[in-house]
Amino acid sequence: MRGRTLRSDPVHPPPPPRVALVTGVSRRAGIGFAIARRLLADGLQVFVHGFPSHDETQPWGADPAGSDGVLAALGAPADRIGRLASDLADPDAPAALVDAAIARFGALDVVIANHARSSPASLADVTAAELDASWAVNARASLLLVQAFAARHDDTRPDGRVVLFTSGQHLGDGMPDELPYAVSKGAIHQMTRSLADALADRRITVNCLNPGPTDTGWATPALDATVASAMPFGRWGTPDDAANLVAFLVSGPGGWVTGQVIDSEGGFRRSRVTRDPPGPAVG
Repeated sequence: MRGRTLRSDPVHPPPPPRVALVTGVSRRAGIGFAIARRLLADGLQVFVHGFPSHDETQPWGADPAGSDGVLAALGAPADRIGRLASDLADPDAPAALVDAAIARFGALDVVIANHARSSPASLADVTAAELDASWAVNARASLLLVQAFAARHDDTRPDGRVVLFTSGQHLGDGMPDELPYAVSKGAIHQMTRSLADALADRRITVNCLNPGPTDTGWATPALDATVASAMPFGRWGTPDDAANLVAFLVSGPGGWVTGQVIDSEGGFRRSRVTRDPPGPAVG
């Protein structure tokens, strides 16, 4: 009987880890932090962006742990995390951020444009300077991030993903007391389908999320109670609620969804909230 040579199947190396860039990761209570933490848990390498100087000027303030404390709280090994602080009002900052992420990890597969400039101003109060500032940070920077990502993306890597963030300006009575914010977030809403079509042939999806009223520590006790009473589940949204949806959209199974603006608000009943607006989600 002749001896037979046993052949084993070739051993293929595991695919390289996917890489995500998440903007607006400045506070442990924020949506950006929850997204970065979730993507790290899902096995991605994550490059985070923040601009604590902006939070310092807001009523909620900067994270008391500082930038180093925020990064440490993500609990990631040093080889799976990167960071860059920058002001996305600078037109060169989005491309520099994409370049920094690729320099750190060698590739970039996912962009989450979670950053936001909050701007309370009514029609009587709005100024050209604030309109320009909100447009630059919220709308222009988001579009330039997608442009830089598209220019540098390696299409041999599967599952390219972009997730943008809008707000509830297109629902109910809109946001008449936050016009610069609402107008700039409305632009993000409207650019989503066009960007999705521009990148569809490259198998890169683009979606946009309105996370609804989200408890990131900015609301007054009175507003907290008012909005909670208008939520069927009796609570505000949490940063983890937004992170869970983002995790699906950037996953392999999420690849069939593109060009969509998703209102993930837990059934928020705006008609039960009086004139005080629910305000920004605050990343």
